[in-house]
Amino acid sequence: MKDEHLHHHDHQHSAKINHNHHLEQSQHGHDKHAEHNVSDFWKRFIISSLVSIPVLLLSHMIQLWLGFEIRFTDDRYVLFALSTFIFIYGGYPFLKGLYDEVKHNAIGMMTLIGVAITVAWAYSVAVTFGLQGMDFYWEMATLIDIMLIGHYFEMKSVMGASRSLELLVKMMPSTAHHLVDGMVHDMPVNHLKIGDFVLIKPGEKVPVDGLVIEGESYVDESMLTGESKPVKKEKNNKVIGGAVNSQGSLTIKVESTGKESYLNKVVKLVEDAQKVKSKTQNFADRAAKILTFVALGGGVITLIVWLSLGFPFLFALERMVTVMVISCPHALGLAVPLVVAISTLIAAQKGLLIRNRTAFENARLITTIIFDKTGTLTKGSHELQEVKVLNPKFDDRELLRLAAGVEQHSEHYIAAGLMRRVKELSIAIPKSEWFNAMPGKGLEGIVEGKEIKVVGPNYLKEYNIGFTETKDDFAGTVVYVLVDKSVAGYFTFSDQIRETSLEAIQTLKKAGIKNLLLTGDNEKVAKKVSDELNMDGFLANVLPHDKLEKVKALQEKGEYVAMTGDGVNDAPALAQADVGIAVGSGTDVAAETADIILVNSEPKDIANLILFGKATYNKMIQNLWWAAGYNIIAIPLAAGVLYKWGIMLSPAVGAVLMSLSTIIVAVNAQLLKTKLK
Repeated sequence: MKDEHLHHHDHQHSAKINHNHHLEQSQHGHDKHAEHNVSDFWKRFIISSLVSIPVLLLSHMIQLWLGFEIRFTDDRYVLFALSTFIFIYGGYPFLKGLYDEVKHNAIGMMTLIGVAITVAWAYSVAVTFGLQGMDFYWEMATLIDIMLIGHYFEMKSVMGASRSLELLVKMMPSTAHHLVDGMVHDMPVNHLKIGDFVLIKPGEKVPVDGLVIEGESYVDESMLTGESKPVKKEKNNKVIGGAVNSQGSLTIKVESTGKESYLNKVVKLVEDAQKVKSKTQNFADRAAKILTFVALGGGVITLIVWLSLGFPFLFALERMVTVMVISCPHALGLAVPLVVAISTLIAAQKGLLIRNRTAFENARLITTIIFDKTGTLTKGSHELQEVKVLNPKFDDRELLRLAAGVEQHSEHYIAAGLMRRVKELSIAIPKSEWFNAMPGKGLEGIVEGKEIKVVGPNYLKEYNIGFTETKDDFAGTVVYVLVDKSVAGYFTFSDQIRETSLEAIQTLKKAGIKNLLLTGDNEKVAKKVSDELNMDGFLANVLPHDKLEKVKALQEKGEYVAMTGDGVNDAPALAQADVGIAVGSGTDVAAETADIILVNSEPKDIANLILFGKATYNKMIQNLWWAAGYNIIAIPLAAGVLYKWGIMLSPAVGAVLMSLSTIIVAVNAQLLKTKLK
């Protein structure tokens, strides 16, 4: 099921990328349209409200209540003309909405309001031209005014939520200092090509994603990755477009432009996540649809019941219109989308990228979280502790030199630790004639005619290679060097636990979530990290392809599993987990199998993410309860069940209550901003 969802999501994702020829323009255009709509509602509200003043003054009912009289020949036709203007001009958005909804067979809120104001206006016109009864003009006018202002506030809050997305796009500077043969030319960013050189001066924004070629500086990436500390950038480091440079100057080589840039990928992801509906939102949409029919049906039943009880048509009509207006499922329609928009954006600004909304909302169900140790709970920067030579033909330097010949081809953290030490000792690295990576076991190659293997204990076990000295009691990583099939020595590496790991584990424990450590390292290493962090348990010596099985085994026991991994060799396990979290993908937004991507390798981000997922879901449920609960109480009141006790709601009061309900839902959604640390 989950794979289908992801497949559908990816398909939609790629389709949308192709569709958008330029994200910034489309975003800008969309926003202009939304802004026009908001100002249009405001304008219609002001004009309709001004015209409503003479309508109120000319209405006999208002004159009776307030004890004054304005009468002149044909005053009822003036009242008719002014009210008809309000009905057509002020009611236009609702009447158009009614037409569109009926045309597309998608009956909803606009149908309700459209029907209510049309019935009120048509009945009043009939009274003006001879039907016995009281007209309904002032109720219709005030109803339209309140609906317009209610819509105005609602649209403003929705726009506020999508405005932050526009701000993300606007973070990109529009011009760059293009370097050609040492000369600087300022040119528009969208004219830059991959491979161009760009100068970034102190205090400027980085215009595109690139690689530092020259210079060093600190760069603030907090708005993009959530990383609050400025990050040091020097030669061969990557920089992200939109980050802010501090004191130094940097020359960068352009690596990606336009749609391929990190920032645009993030904006794309956020847009897609806001568009793909989760189960909660689908439920809310269905509820809103049902409520629309309840309102239409309830309105008609109310009319029939009051008429059959012998009440005047005007009274029955007023009840019907009030029921239709008050049960308008606006708050319900807004309850989830607003929370979605706000949560996705806040998360993106903190470096948490949500690809699968349903999985994010299901964070509340997580019972167990599996941490892939390397680079998540620990720093992943293994430092070489000891070189132990077992073959007298070699010394420390020679063993390191031969191992480096093979390890220079690897991105692995062990390789990085080894290469750091080799550089420190100024050892010349030999070339390898052949090289092969053995996932989960190590590397092999031919260096200066010798067959060199740099492997972990799993390899030795598999091939029954024994040697006299063992290192099983070492709480770190042991790597063996085989020269022509015999063990020539070994290196020991140890990893440092991240400062924030303990805090993250404690947060999860408080939330009642079990936490397990999953690692390819030996039992000793796993136990050391697990004990130090006071975790619930560990799984050691796990090869990459076994991770999936470990996740499955937990799920079969009825656990709801979240898995954190680096998104590369953990891809199958991340896809299998109920919630897959790719950690430390940095600028690689394309962690395809993960539901959620954490830009930084910060353990506390994982804890925050899960708690934020819970808070988001709770906000949705609060909003749904408020929207539905308000209707459960308001509909009978509107229908007039308490008429006997003198409690009645007029259509205008109904509209006020409906608008208030919508505003409460919008404000409650905004409170989410306080929930992400």
